[in-house]
Amino acid sequence: MKSKVIVLAFLLIFLLIPVVHAEDALEWYTKGQYAVTLGNYADALTYYNNALSVDKNYAPALTGKAVALNSLGRYNEAVNAADAALALKSSDQVALNARAFGLLKSGRYAEAVTAYDALFSAGYIRADAYCNQGYAFLSLNESERAVTSYEKCTAIDPLMIDGWNQKGLALMNLGRFQDALNSYDKATGITVKDADVWNNKGLAYAALGRYQDALQSFNKALGIKPDFADALKNKENTLGKIQVVNPSGSASPTVTLSRTGTIALTGTVSQLPTGVTPQVTATEEPQQTTEPVAKKTTYSPVSPLTAIAAICGVYGVMNMVKRIRK
Repeated sequence: MKSKVIVLAFLLIFLLIPVVHAEDALEWYTKGQYAVTLGNYADALTYYNNALSVDKNYAPALTGKAVALNSLGRYNEAVNAADAALALKSSDQVALNARAFGLLKSGRYAEAVTAYDALFSAGYIRADAYCNQGYAFLSLNESERAVTSYEKCTAIDPLMIDGWNQKGLALMNLGRFQDALNSYDKATGITVKDADVWNNKGLAYAALGRYQDALQSFNKALGIKPDFADALKNKENTLGKIQVVNPSGSASPTVTLSRTGTIALTGTVSQLPTGVTPQVTATEEPQQTTEPVAKKTTYSPVSPLTAIAAICGVYGVMNMVKRIRK
């Protein structure tokens, strides 16, 4: 009798204790967030998709998916994911930023300008976003508006080297070489280790006819990057007092991790003085949608088949006990 009681007690415990079920949308989303913090964007994308397979209208997962896709260079898909997130929550600043960045990197500059305006209207005021909008304006040959965006960028973050460098490029587009030189002075005041800024500063000096100063700037650029082709050519041209120079639109961005940030892109200059062939590089900073939330585990009751199997097992054990006692 005692053995029967023990077996029945075990059966009761088995039926009352729930078993762990598959992760719910929140748990998959949390895993995605953690993967983003580690830089594992492919894994993060998988987790966000798993969350959406549980709940296709889970807006945070759609936003996270847009961020991960941007980080993987899949910009058009990122825009689509951000659109889906914004259809559920139109004020989501992270989704708005991801959408604007995806449009920018896809070369859809006019749409990117509008997208950044929507982002600013939602209260997202960051230096990197204004610099990225400035890049879009430069790509659309709207140098005046680019200057305005870069001014906002550098007003928010006076240490944003890309902002000063790109503002200088926009000013040179407008033939405002002294203003451009002032902008490059700001950049070299922040760091003297950026070859691209020194090269562009040399261009501004050359455009103003200050060839000795230009030569010094090109030499400083070459001291940092001895194989810098543009600076080498510019130095040669300056030595011959020929104002055919090659500015570079690339810069070493300052990475500042944030939950929504992207670093400023380097600018492409159009309508520069004769002979200009800028080089462009672009670097982006991973975005994180929100701070990871606490992990949540869901449970489900034992299925009827499992319960029947358990009962049958109990009777089998009880019969075995009887045979042993006989």
